[in-house]
Amino acid sequence: MDKAILKYLRDNGFGEFCPKAVLFDMDGVLYNSMPHHAIAWVQSMQRFGITMTPSDAYATEGARGIDTIRHFVKQQQHKDISLDEAQKMYDVKTSIFHAMPEAPVLEGVKELMRQIVADGLSVNVVTGSGQKPLINRLLSDFGEFLTPDHITTAYDVTRGKPAPDPYLSGLRKAGNLQPWQAIVVENAPLGVRAGVAAHIFTIAVNTGPLPDEALLNAGANLLFSNMEQLSKSWPRIMSLVTK
Repeated sequence: MDKAILKYLRDNGFGEFCPKAVLFDMDGVLYNSMPHHAIAWVQSMQRFGITMTPSDAYATEGARGIDTIRHFVKQQQHKDISLDEAQKMYDVKTSIFHAMPEAPVLEGVKELMRQIVADGLSVNVVTGSGQKPLINRLLSDFGEFLTPDHITTAYDVTRGKPAPDPYLSGLRKAGNLQPWQAIVVENAPLGVRAGVAAHIFTIAVNTGPLPDEALLNAGANLLFSNMEQLSKSWPRIMSLVTK
């Protein structure tokens, strides 16, 4: 871990690593929700003549839904659609997703958040979703750690992941922090790329079917196999913070 932090500082030209906030992705990081999202993507896009596989859903996870839809329409139907058209298609996907049972909170998440808060850092969420029921559930499940003003959604930015904009917005909401004052926790290549592009120390947690290399090649500074492993390693990470 110490080598990973030293490499991060060297690669970005920073002189210190003193996180004051953790910026969590939502799906696949806080909730085991990606299997449901994959089903909803496949079924909804079929209605519009778009072929999308579960692997496609995992590979594009983290991007704004409307951006994913516009990409696949352009790729397969060779036309550009408006944001409004994409939103209507995304609404179908959302409807299918919310008809499914609620996805459970991933093991280790709340214990990790307790440690984060105890260490004096703030808990933040940066998600490509903008669905109000999901945001309400975040506050219901993590209200003891999280406040509404520390949540960044698809509607806070015009460019979604893998652009750095969502995490730059997360830094502002966390208190106008500098990149070396935060940690990103992601599970998807596009999200990892966004964190790295924002020059934030980015931890990947591989909770899905993608190979580890997909996350490491995206630039993850550290990789864990699940949230419980990250929670157990948190004290060690904090011991390396610049004093």
